Amino acid sequence: MNDLRIDKFLWAVRIFKTRSIAADACKKGRVLLNNEKIKPSKVVNIDDEINIFKPPIHNIYKIKSLLKNRVGAKLVETYIKDITPQSELDKLEEIRMSKVDYNRPKGTGRPTKRDRRLLNEIWE
Repeated sequence: MNDLRIDKFLWAVRIFKTRSIAADACKKGRVLLNNEKIKPSKVVNIDDEINIFKPPIHNIYKIKSLLKNRVGAKLVETYIKDITPQSELDKLEEIRMSKVDYNRPKGTGRPTKRDRRLLNEIWE
């Protein structure tokens, strides 16, 4: 198991729903491997650090071991370790607890100008 692509690894440990979404995130620069921008074909190794920007927070993971296929959610902890700082997790919890609902229900239409301003405040 020497050649495992980053996009396949991120999909296999359930960080992204599909491999193509993982590849797109790598292309857009939202995934860093050891603090370097990478392409989806970059090979990962044990003890590599993966930084993933999923707005509004940065998640950081450390690779414990490599795998062959996609694993169940209960087995993910055997392959990666979440080392995201508590400040980032607090930021996510703060957004969840705020009165602004940035996850708009389906069918409510486009956000108003006021809604857009509130959303921009959250993302900044």
